[in-house]
Amino acid sequence: TRIPVTGANPKAKRVEFRVPDPSSNPYLAFSAMLMAGLDGIKNKTEPPAPIDKDLYDLPPEEWGDVKQVPGSLPAVLDALEADHDYLLDGGVFTPDLISTWVGWKRANEVDPVRLRPTPHEFAMYFDC
Repeated sequence: TRIPVTGANPKAKRVEFRVPDPSSNPYLAFSAMLMAGLDGIKNKTEPPAPIDKDLYDLPPEEWGDVKQVPGSLPAVLDALEADHDYLLDGGVFTPDLISTWVGWKRANEVDPVRLRPTPHEFAMYFDC
């Protein structure tokens, strides 16, 4: 999701919806995105200044204040555990739902990958 400014008027903003990963649960994903947006409105959170550069080609020394999203599922789950109070507003999500979901993701998606070698590791070390 992003908020691009269209045209010369700085108030001509719109919300651009970016569809989440297709493997996500759409009910949970859409609800969480809506709750994050409402939290931003409630707390009067200003979006960061726009960046007019291609972020894919931006060297690390120019990243500056560009916030990075977690780069792995374990990091995403850690971030969710650390900051999910906004999801609890209005009883949309419950602490039990969040902890159960995080536990399920760790047990069924993180650990099976973490506990097995990748094809590259297998190729590198199989004949040692």
